[in-house]
Amino acid sequence: MGQLLAPLGSHAVHLCIDMQRLFAPGAPWATPWMERMLPEAVRLIAHAPQRTVFTRFIPVRNQAEARGVWKAYYEKWECVTRDKLDPKLLELMPALARFVPPGVIIDRQAYCAFALGKLQAFLDEHQVNTLIVSGGETDVCVLATVLAAVDIGYRVILAEDALCSSSDESHDALLDLYTKRFSLQIEVAPVECILASWPVYD
Repeated sequence: MGQLLAPLGSHAVHLCIDMQRLFAPGAPWATPWMERMLPEAVRLIAHAPQRTVFTRFIPVRNQAEARGVWKAYYEKWECVTRDKLDPKLLELMPALARFVPPGVIIDRQAYCAFALGKLQAFLDEHQVNTLIVSGGETDVCVLATVLAAVDIGYRVILAEDALCSSSDESHDALLDLYTKRFSLQIEVAPVECILASWPVYD
């Protein structure tokens, strides 16, 4: 779909969002084509595992622990609360878990990966100015995270063939939005293009 505006520098990090067993085929929140894009995500991770941050969405323990409208959300999705869910489903997909360490994991209970400040603190500590984003879902957690990253001022690069959603229509609509309305702040490019522009510095 797109090309990078400039090569990547030494302060780039790959942010791999919510590639957990919870979203794998057969799981409660299955994202049907996660497996199809998984090899492209692995290519990005393998290129620089020491510069990869995995985020995980961790549901509340039970509905009573939820706040505000999240209570109604977890009334519908009680099966994914931690009191009901097999904890193994919260783990990264096996193809990704082998990269930790050196990759790191940051957890949160909201759509946006910047919730609670843990991710921001890590990126600040490592002087990160560029985020290469993969994972899912394009129209939920990726959307919330990418818009927050833009507000903070990061250069944001979406790996278009390493993103997934449970809705083809909204996935396509979001990629169209990113490229047309945020073209100065969000770059969209295939993994092959990103790898060719990303030297490994450490």
